Amino acid sequence: MGVGDLFQERQFGLFVHWGIYAIPAWHEQVQQRRPIPKAEYVQLVKQFNPVKYSPDAWLDLAEAAGMSYVCFTTKHHDGFCLWDTAFTDYSISHTPYGRDVLKMLAEACQRRHFGLCLYYSCPDWHHPNAPKGNSHELLELNPGDEPDEDRYVDYVRHQVRELCSNYGRILGFFWDIPQRRQEPSLNRLIRELQPGIMINDRGYDKGDYDTPERTVPDGKRFPRATEANQSVGRQSWGYREQEDYYSHKLLMRSIDKIMAMGGNYLLNVGPRADGTLPPEAEASVRRVGAWYRKVEEALTAEPASDLLKREDVMLTRRGNTLYVHFYNDPECNGIHLNPLTERPRRAVVLNTGRELVTSVERVPTLSIPPRMHNPCLHVRGIPANELVGEIIVLKLEFEDLERAVQAARSGQAAQEFRY
Repeated sequence: MGVGDLFQERQFGLFVHWGIYAIPAWHEQVQQRRPIPKAEYVQLVKQFNPVKYSPDAWLDLAEAAGMSYVCFTTKHHDGFCLWDTAFTDYSISHTPYGRDVLKMLAEACQRRHFGLCLYYSCPDWHHPNAPKGNSHELLELNPGDEPDEDRYVDYVRHQVRELCSNYGRILGFFWDIPQRRQEPSLNRLIRELQPGIMINDRGYDKGDYDTPERTVPDGKRFPRATEANQSVGRQSWGYREQEDYYSHKLLMRSIDKIMAMGGNYLLNVGPRADGTLPPEAEASVRRVGAWYRKVEEALTAEPASDLLKREDVMLTRRGNTLYVHFYNDPECNGIHLNPLTERPRRAVVLNTGRELVTSVERVPTLSIPPRMHNPCLHVRGIPANELVGEIIVLKLEFEDLERAVQAARSGQAAQEFRY
């Protein structure tokens, strides 16, 4: 599969983990982790009534943050379905709310030209035929369970057909928790129903893209399409009352590194049981989004960290513009970009527009006999102390960046360097 619209046009998205687990407000896997007997857990269906749910409010927040798509949990491990499915009564249609929340979200996305991706859990703690022996399963069978992988896969196939037929265009399908059984026919069905869709790597087949979770992989460029995902809270993906929220800076650092490597990024929130977002989660998305909008042109540019041999910054480029990402924070207010020996025609701090001073010179820290370095590009005036609350990105505009890079490489080999 080629890289579809999900990765070509949309790179920053909102992940939404929502379900009846928002009522106990502890964790999206509360049924397993406490644990709670199935007969008790299913009673939450009678309480789920998200009367304040507004998909437009969610999309307002996402758009304000610079996001262009949303990935919605249609069914998590507990098996509860957030759409009007014909294949189980364990769904939103049998709650006091009774309305198809996925349909409402899909219609809002279509009206606002917002991308929609669907999450679907392979494990299912409610379905009596769900197989055993895979990851993320209950420790004991529920009363009346009859594991039967063929029958369960048939159930999944029916639900996939519903999801990919009744909700308009779907950009991506996000399976969760890979199964031992390979069933390529499921991905084939998805592609048949949704031409051009991208499918992730956590389902019944290899898929089109990788999905690192809560991690920032090493490297300078992803070898294939990648969509990293992280939540605003450390403890849970679903709504948690006593959540430990990540610092805004940590989230910015994660986004900057992932996107500078060419990846997409999903930032997750867990709505409360009434459909509204926790104030702390909304504040995190807004703050991170304010930074993202200022530096978006650098984050969505082409990975270019291989142009210079250094590990303390990441590089991206767009045409003759080179962006320098201080994802690990600058240690001082200057940087030497060895072996570049050409001044940019303009250099600014992308976060603020502040002009920077540039020169091509031999600097003391790189001139230690007997290894005397040639002159290199020196950029000064970086606001290392003023912008401690966000990731700093520099924008360097060259007359001909390719010429500058080739001249540098032919003049001297890339060398280890320091401030």
